[in-house]
Amino acid sequence: MTATALPPLQKPPAPPGTRRFLLTISYDGTRYGGWQIQQNAISIQQRLEEALHKITGEPVRVTGASRTDAGVHALGQRAHFDTAARIPPDKYPFALNTCLPRDIRVLECSLVPGDFHARFDARSKCYTYRIYNAPHASALLGHLCAHVPVALSLSAMEQSLPALLGTHDFAAFQAAGGTAKTTVRTIQEATLTREGPWLTLHLRGNAFLYNMVRIIAGTLIQVGQGKLPPDVFAAALASGSRLSLGPTGPAQGLELTRVDYE
Repeated sequence: MTATALPPLQKPPAPPGTRRFLLTISYDGTRYGGWQIQQNAISIQQRLEEALHKITGEPVRVTGASRTDAGVHALGQRAHFDTAARIPPDKYPFALNTCLPRDIRVLECSLVPGDFHARFDARSKCYTYRIYNAPHASALLGHLCAHVPVALSLSAMEQSLPALLGTHDFAAFQAAGGTAKTTVRTIQEATLTREGPWLTLHLRGNAFLYNMVRIIAGTLIQVGQGKLPPDVFAAALASGSRLSLGPTGPAQGLELTRVDYE
């Protein structure tokens, strides 16, 4: 299938007299209502903008590469911001981390062109989903994984993954509330590994729909339990029906691992 051409993206440039910076951010999403600012919960974006206001003296808007949901974590979220402050790029991580809570860390900062956009210029995103497959939940890492206490068949789960690779209409893989203009996406990598009780799913694609990775993970768990057949993804791609797939996996198992640019 050939991806449908998207309309031109609106990428507002940095205002005159300002410079645009790109941050790499890691966070534990347990205590937050997600990336995006909202009225009824504290968000990652809110905490970053508060910290930037404190060190620049300006109201600063941060634009993230991915709008991770409540409870979802990040190892390599990316976000850009504009400022007239003359702080060198390498000083921002140290300054910001003194103002941020311990579960949000800025790892890197670089100066980028004024027309760069953290979300629209991303060429691929990598997500990791972790499943702890043991009778009892992990006492130390339970907030970083989905716990499945019953046996899972790794071979059945692996059989289902190749159907995801390539460019397809992933309409069936979008949760209610998704606002994407097109549901065509390209998945370049889909792997599942096991080490002891830990099952780790890696997905890399040009973009993902709302809750797409969690729907894939929740469906994989049901395949591993024998509740759904290994050809479930192929069938869902053919039908386009969300009802063909399993439940959405728990948020705490998901991590935005990396965002890549040219």
